[in-house]
Amino acid sequence: MTKGQVENKRQIQAKITRQKILDAAKDVFLQEGFQKATISQIIKKANTGYGTAYVHFKGKEELLIVLMEDVMAQFYNIAETSFFPHSKAEAKQIISKQVYDFLTLAQAERGMLQIVEQAIGVSAIISDTWKSIREKFIMRIAQDVAYAQKQGLARPELHHELVARGWFFTNEMYLWEIVRNEQQSSIEEIAKTIVTMYTEGLYLTAH
Repeated sequence: MTKGQVENKRQIQAKITRQKILDAAKDVFLQEGFQKATISQIIKKANTGYGTAYVHFKGKEELLIVLMEDVMAQFYNIAETSFFPHSKAEAKQIISKQVYDFLTLAQAERGMLQIVEQAIGVSAIISDTWKSIREKFIMRIAQDVAYAQKQGLARPELHHELVARGWFFTNEMYLWEIVRNEQQSSIEEIAKTIVTMYTEGLYLTAH
């Protein structure tokens, strides 16, 4: 076996081990919650050694950050939906689908998001990571708002980043309600209501 083949084999094995640890962490977090979960439980579940585990992750916070970013990447894919509307009606149609998909995904990922919410409340590192994720979404929404303004579809006097921030916070509030199973209406009704309020406030009637 050549040196390159040996290195490639090691890299593959390292990826497999890393994924085993992540899978074990997810199982332990879902079973124990963030605060009660321990790195020892995760290592035991992954059937690996302490030394091996710490090569890949410094602790349970780092493990949760990776898992959280994997989950939120799915949400960000929704935010990245192609947004080049030619009319207010078209913009509303795209936004409606984004919101519905966003809230439906919150329901599908309820288990992991419950762990994330727990961790945000007790870990400064997780809280800061969530803030960074939030800002990424806000900046992406701001691009869409700015595009609509440039096309003459949206009110030009409104600050696009402030609009984006308010819009994301609205969606985030309903995301956490769904995660806690506290929502009082269906996802369809929530999406319809907030999209109508948002688009009627932002987009120009003439379009």
